[in-house]
Amino acid sequence: AADGTYTNGIFGVLKAVASLVKRQQPDHVAFVFDKTRDTFRRELYPDYKGTRTSTPEPLKQQFVLLEQILADAGFKVLYSDRYEADEFRDQIPMVVMTKDHDYLQLVDDEHNVRAWMVQARQEKADELYEKYYAPYGLDKKSINLPEKTFEFTAEHVFAEEGVRPCQITDLKGIQGDSSDNIPGVKGVASAAPLLLNEYGTVEAVYAAVREAERDKKALKELQDFWKQNLGISRSPYKALTKTEEGEVCGEAAAMLSKQLATIKTDIQIGLSLDDFSVSYYDESKMREWCSRLDIKEESVFGK
Repeated sequence: AADGTYTNGIFGVLKAVASLVKRQQPDHVAFVFDKTRDTFRRELYPDYKGTRTSTPEPLKQQFVLLEQILADAGFKVLYSDRYEADEFRDQIPMVVMTKDHDYLQLVDDEHNVRAWMVQARQEKADELYEKYYAPYGLDKKSINLPEKTFEFTAEHVFAEEGVRPCQITDLKGIQGDSSDNIPGVKGVASAAPLLLNEYGTVEAVYAAVREAERDKKALKELQDFWKQNLGISRSPYKALTKTEEGEVCGEAAAMLSKQLATIKTDIQIGLSLDDFSVSYYDESKMREWCSRLDIKEESVFGK
């Protein structure tokens, strides 16, 4: 803007919001922001997201201003100092629009919860479309997704991740997540989906291991089963059961990592479904902000 205010991030979000309201026409919308990385997860594991650099100040300023613009335009904006960014899934179909793969755990066909995963490039979204929709003769325009976005149902989650949505936290429990500095169990990554398809959860994997550890024969039979029946070429037993003083590893790492990856869905927000109605959206307010920030209206809303 002319006064030096950074607006590149704000422009991108406002353009996406204007397009979403116009083209996808949702009945209800909520925006969720993280206020800090010092959430309850850092209380569990101080190194959570420890590999990330601090948010650049220009971007921080835009987050604050963006929250104000969206609220001023009539949207409900949610944020918390303790929790990171489902309460109404039993009342209406829901879509979670995000870049964060953690949110795939919320996908639930029974409750009609889908994830619109924003891809880094349109080409990646097109590639997923060609892979999953084109073979059924579905017209891309009829699917009506935002730009760079692919819709994940439970079927797509399993096809892409190798596990069901409810097992995403278990997958991260074993594999970890370098982007969030979630440790996982080192040396087991490729075996994780195979183990989870057989046992279901991290807890059940370890229950099977502990049961087999009662005698050498049972332990050998378990590892032979992993190799011959599950197709795990290299036994993950040592990595799964590793213990080392002063290091988070083995079972402790798996349980902690699963907890770190689990999104809380029981937070009481004290609002009704109607509070999120798009009927409260006031486009003129967003246009006023565009004018104030020297953002060309046609670049946000189209001609």
